[in-house]
Amino acid sequence: MIPTDLLLQRGATYRKAAPGDIIFDEGAPATYYYQLVSGRVRWCNITEDGREILHRIVEAGESFGEFPLFDDAPYAASAIADAPCIILKLCTSSFHQLLHENPEVHFDFTKTLVQHLRFKFFLTDLLSQNNPEAVISKLIGYFNQHGKFICKDCNRLMLTRQQLANMTGLRVETIIRVIKHMEKEDRLSIVKGKVFVPADGL
Repeated sequence: MIPTDLLLQRGATYRKAAPGDIIFDEGAPATYYYQLVSGRVRWCNITEDGREILHRIVEAGESFGEFPLFDDAPYAASAIADAPCIILKLCTSSFHQLLHENPEVHFDFTKTLVQHLRFKFFLTDLLSQNNPEAVISKLIGYFNQHGKFICKDCNRLMLTRQQLANMTGLRVETIIRVIKHMEKEDRLSIVKGKVFVPADGL
């Protein structure tokens, strides 16, 4: 998102995280800008019974946990490494100075935040339809259209059934049933438990 060289010039440092490591907790103050170099990060809330409400899966090149950097409020969700990660972090004051001195970076950064908000509106509207098959079909279609979580080489869906359930609020059993039904209709294929999406979409 922000050029690596520019972050390093401002004093950014690298951090490694193993799967399951908590990068920051919900409710904690924000002291750094985080940008993922490699790996994946889950941005989620954890309920009292340990269930995850998944807001977003962060991929390499993307930032996460940005909102508190602009309103000084604590983190609204936790960030957890989903795979071995390398992360760049830059202290808040240096991040603000970087944006102030590089308006083109600020504009691109704001544009990306708006894209994330549009996805949340899209998902909220989708879930209001109360039709699990339509939710999964349109969600996978969205990912395919935007080049997210679909392998470019083999068209495999790079999300688990559990992650789809955590993202949509549907039960994992419902996700499994919907995907099997879509396979019967030849809308996708399942090979050794992996879901593959047609190149031309669902």
